[in-house]
Formats: sequence, structure tokens, C-alpha cells
Amino acid sequence: MEFITSWFNNNQVMLQDIAIKFIVALLILFIGKMVAKLIRKGVQKLLEHKNVDNTVISFTSSLVYGLVILISFIAAISHLGFNTSSLVAIVGAAGLAIGLALQGSLSNFASGILLITLKPFKSGDFVEVSGTAGVVEEVNIFSTQLRTGDNKTVIIPNGSITSGTITNYSKKPTRRIDLIIGVSYDADLAKTREILTQITSNHELVLKDQAVTIGVSELADNSVNFVVRPWVKTENYWPVYFELLESIKLALDEAGIEIPYPQLSVHVNQENSNES
Repeated sequence: MEFITSWFNNNQVMLQDIAIKFIVALLILFIGKMVAKLIRKGVQKLLEHKNVDNTVISFTSSLVYGLVILISFIAAISHLGFNTSSLVAIVGAAGLAIGLALQGSLSNFASGILLITLKPFKSGDFVEVSGTAGVVEEVNIFSTQLRTGDNKTVIIPNGSITSGTITNYSKKPTRRIDLIIGVSYDADLAKTREILTQITSNHELVLKDQAVTIGVSELADNSVNFVVRPWVKTENYWPVYFELLESIKLALDEAGIEIPYPQLSVHVNQENSNES
């Protein structure tokens, strides 16, 4: 008992120093936790203000919170006198290994954040990405889900989307229909133009405040090709496209204007031989 009392008396300064360092370390952890919460709330408010997806907000704020806590922990044990260089090296090596192992997933995650933040398309848009065309159903952190015209669900990794070309057919309120109508070289071109102009002008869904381009675009091998380019609202594109094609075909047939198609003429030369 006397030995313990003597040891405490002889090492009182050292013990006080250790106690102070321990208390300061606890304060560092406590303050670090408070700062982490404040930063997490700030990040959440910032992302919510920018209308970022809730999944991204939750993941990003949690990641920031964890990083601040980790920094606070390293600072606390460093204050206690421990050598943190080895710990930092271990954490860095572990992070590098995890990053390499999850390289594809991290790429998709980063691409998902870009898609949700920059919003090149949104749910309900008709887009073409990575060689697939369809309606966007969901934009998630790692992948985007499309519904094709024949009602198939296609899930595309976000990394593939951001690394390629994105075509958004729903972004603009209006679209131009491009039709190519071929008629015979014997056809009356003025009459053909008149019919094409009448059909596009009379269609109720063709926009009247946008000029319709109608003209000869090519003297092809089998036909004289007209371009017909009316403007419509984006949601009316396909209905008007199909209706115009049908109406033009019926009108040209009624006017006796031939729509040619490739034909192959075969000439057979027959030789008569006299048998002796």
C-alpha cells in the first residue's frame, strides 16, 4: 500500500498530464461529433435546395459525417501521444484496396450523382442511351431503368450512360418530322408539291406558327425525292408521323402520281438452233 501511495506521489505530474490529455481527447471527439452533425445538416440542406435525389442526399451526408468522425478520432489519439502515421497509412491502403475492388461500382455511383445533379433527363422522358431507346422510369444511384416501346425493362449502369451520347427526345416542347416521299420521274412535280402542302396544312396537329419545308431533295436512281418537314408538339410526333404517311400515300394514289419502288427487268435472249 505504501508502494502504491509512493508511486502516485512520485508520478503525480505525469498522471495529471495523462488525465488532461485524455480529457482533451474526449473533448476533441465530442466537438468533432458536433461539427460532423452540423456539416451533415448543411450538406443535406444544400442538396435539398438543389433538388437532388433523396438517396444521394442520404448517402452523401452520411459519408461526410463519417469522414469528419474519422478525422476527429485520428486527432484525438494523436493528442494522446500515439503515432498516427501508421494508422493513416493503413486506412489509406484499405481505402485504395476497396476503391480498386469497387472501381466499377464507384464509377456508376459518381455517374449517378452527375445524372441526378445535372439532370440531362428525368422520369417520363423518352431517351436513347447506350444504344437503347425507351422511357425513363427510375434514375438510381448506380443504374437507370428504361421501359422500351415493347414494354421491356432495361437497366443500364450509369457509368455507361455518362460515358456515351445521351439523346433526349422529350427535352424540347416541339419536334420536326422528317419525311422523304419519292415519286416517279414522270410525275407532275408542281402537283405533287401542292398535294404535300395541302395535307400538311390541313392536319390539325401540325403547328401553324412553324414553317413547313417541302422541296425536292434528291434525284435518286428510281425516284424524285421530296422532303416534307412539318413541326409538331413532342408528344404528337409519332401519331402525326404515321397519319401523314398514310394520308400522303392515299392522296398521291388518288391523283394518279406513282410512288416508284426498285424493279429489276430481266431480258432473255432465246437462240434457235437447227438440228441436222
